[in-house]
Amino acid sequence: MPSTPQIRIPATYIRGGTSKGVFFRLDDLPEAAQTPGEARDNLLLRIIGSPDPYQKQIDGMGGATSSTSKTVILSKPTMPDHDVDYLFGQVSIDKPFVDWSGNCGNLSAAVGAFAISSGLVAPDRVPENGTAAIRIWQANIKKTIVAHIPITNGEVQETGDFELDGVTFPAAEIQVEFMDPADGEGSMFPTGNLVDDLEVPGVGTLKATMINAGIPTIFVNAEDIGYKGTELQEAINGDNKALTMFETIRAHGAVKMGLIKHIDEAANRQHTPKVAFVAKPADYVSSSGKNIKAADVDVLVRALSMGKLHHAMMGTASVAIATAASVPGTLVNLAAGGGDRTSVTFGHPSGTLQVGAEATLVNNQWTATKAIMSRSARVLMEGWVRVPKSS
Repeated sequence: MPSTPQIRIPATYIRGGTSKGVFFRLDDLPEAAQTPGEARDNLLLRIIGSPDPYQKQIDGMGGATSSTSKTVILSKPTMPDHDVDYLFGQVSIDKPFVDWSGNCGNLSAAVGAFAISSGLVAPDRVPENGTAAIRIWQANIKKTIVAHIPITNGEVQETGDFELDGVTFPAAEIQVEFMDPADGEGSMFPTGNLVDDLEVPGVGTLKATMINAGIPTIFVNAEDIGYKGTELQEAINGDNKALTMFETIRAHGAVKMGLIKHIDEAANRQHTPKVAFVAKPADYVSSSGKNIKAADVDVLVRALSMGKLHHAMMGTASVAIATAASVPGTLVNLAAGGGDRTSVTFGHPSGTLQVGAEATLVNNQWTATKAIMSRSARVLMEGWVRVPKSS
């Protein structure tokens, strides 16, 4: 067999929030991969180490979880009054496709910092000391994100004392604002209802709140599917029957939300929508051994990403949680005690998170103006990734 040389591509490996991924400048990619299509997807799949029937991604940069099988491409802004374009690719672990249908809220926290350090942001937008408000155009969902990046002596500050449940070490705090976070051009509640009866064959008819905010998300009550809302990953991810149930809920919810026309299409749209289940506050022990008291949170939420229970909470799903909580009558709002609210603290498998959101009723349509959360980000490695030229 003839040998195939490897090529090297400038890249940076970054943790953003409770996720990490491989970041690229668009201009650094091979020419064939600088435009959307098969060449780009094949390249990113090979870099991450997918598709991998062993589901380990040993021969790539992926970490064999939905939180670590991610790629980001940044480029000069195409929209006025923005600093950078951000494109997110969720790489399937065991299947040969990259899902471009949504955003990653966690990695959004790292986008502004990488844009500054890689020279994509105009120098006059970055103070010598203080905070740089980087205006990000999220190209997947065509929305604006503003990341407030701490700057010390003209450089991005990464270290600090901000602690984020789901991340082992403290770092500098980055406030991320998701502007007009309702996803897509349609209604924030695509069925027109705050709560629907969702018929799921083999499961039953479930009460469901389906929302397009941050990322399309289907919320159901934990007790309706046999859970308490205090579960950790091992309670679900090792249960094939449970995972099949959640995928069936996701597929039928996606059809009802108008994201796909037939449930069979859900297999090729793994990144969206998300499925989450909610419950009233209760005591539990997080995955790190931290005691979470019912009084510490407003609501309990567990969410699945790429077919598995997430170890903490996706950033975009956090936006969906906060937005749904701010609308009286949704399942999230009711589990949180009902009423009007502009922020919510929810319990997830790794601990707790507070997210702010603002939603208003205009002409009998709910709309979200913005959602705010604090994350952190840190460069883990920078240099080049190597990949066979045949990729």
